[in-house]
Amino acid sequence: MTVSAHANHAQTSEMNGAIAPTQPVVALNEISRVYGTGEAMVRACDRMSLTIQRGEYCAIMGESGSGKTTLMNIIGCLDRPSSGRYRLNGVDVSQLGKNRLARIRNQNIGFVFQRYELLNSLTALENVILPMMYTGIGRSQRRQLAADALGRMGLGHRLDKRPPQLSGGQQQRVAIARAIVNRPLILLADEPTGALDTHSAEAVMEIFAELHQAGITIVMVTHSHEVACYSKRIIQVSDGRILHDRVSPAALPQ
Repeated sequence: MTVSAHANHAQTSEMNGAIAPTQPVVALNEISRVYGTGEAMVRACDRMSLTIQRGEYCAIMGESGSGKTTLMNIIGCLDRPSSGRYRLNGVDVSQLGKNRLARIRNQNIGFVFQRYELLNSLTALENVILPMMYTGIGRSQRRQLAADALGRMGLGHRLDKRPPQLSGGQQQRVAIARAIVNRPLILLADEPTGALDTHSAEAVMEIFAELHQAGITIVMVTHSHEVACYSKRIIQVSDGRILHDRVSPAALPQ
């Protein structure tokens, strides 16, 4: 399957403005996230600092309870840090209100989840159209953009099928089409192969490789070293801290 060139840029929004080409997409400075108080306090993220440049393909790797999911939620504007600063494409989003954060999230971040998170009552085409409902794009253009995105995933012949009529691998490709249809700054993938068989998982990782080659910034969260090695940079997290930040074997000269 072929993924055509897909420029990694935000739509006209409060995130744009005069941003220098070298501006990091993600810049975390001493980010902490604390839950509870007193003896019940849990420090899920502990003074993490991380920079991700436009066009990078990163894997955040760690075991359950390592803090990787909390870090993903902060990067994805699903949660806010208790302290520290997070600049997304130059805009400080650390303490924004829920409504503005939701708007920024919809316009700038595409999500791919382990369990697809598709609506079974909608067709593949309708699922991909959903993120465009509040963008001001007209109905006919929404349908065309969604069909194009599904076509890139090799699903041009399955537009009218509902998720229960699709295989797991096909459902994940619908989810990827939905994630990229708004041309986000970041494609954020949470254990994207966790529910797939080996063959389907390899096909999905090939799609991510093609998207990266097309210039999309990818941040993938996984506990699997094998999956992480598809990326170009591996960020190892443990006990709420970044232990290692290294070049992936896939980025080394063969």
